[in-house]
Amino acid sequence: MRKILFLMCVLGVSCASWAQGDQTSWMNLSALRPGERIQVIEMNSKKHSGTFVSFSETAIAYQDNAGGQTVPKQDVRRVKLMENKHHLRNALIGGAVGAGIGAGIGAATYQPCSAPSFCLPSIGRAGKAGIGLAIGLPVGAVVGFFLPSHHTIYSVNQH
Repeated sequence: MRKILFLMCVLGVSCASWAQGDQTSWMNLSALRPGERIQVIEMNSKKHSGTFVSFSETAIAYQDNAGGQTVPKQDVRRVKLMENKHHLRNALIGGAVGAGIGAGIGAATYQPCSAPSFCLPSIGRAGKAGIGLAIGLPVGAVVGFFLPSHHTIYSVNQH
């Protein structure tokens, strides 16, 4: 069990560090193109979704069902690009992660068969890892497929 927990921590830290980037620059908004779907989250956690129009040094403008909207820069906590792409890539990554975790759990939980208990034929540690892999791969692929690809473009550091 300790090995599994250790593996999950190592994977979590490496994934979190990979996802980090400099998102504190307001100028990152220059990467957005008019018409792209965005979500603006205000300092008070109020969320607005719409299509990006423009930004200036003092505000971001977007279009929603009510018309054109503007949020002042000092009120913006986070801006996300709302992409729904990369389903296949996410499914492949999720499948690989699920297979690895499943195989690790299978191998870590292996115990030799004892006569009085019910057990599978002697498949060994590798066989148990293979069963875990076979279960983890499709579960991870399904989870990965449905994960949205929302990229944070701008985020204020909250202290």
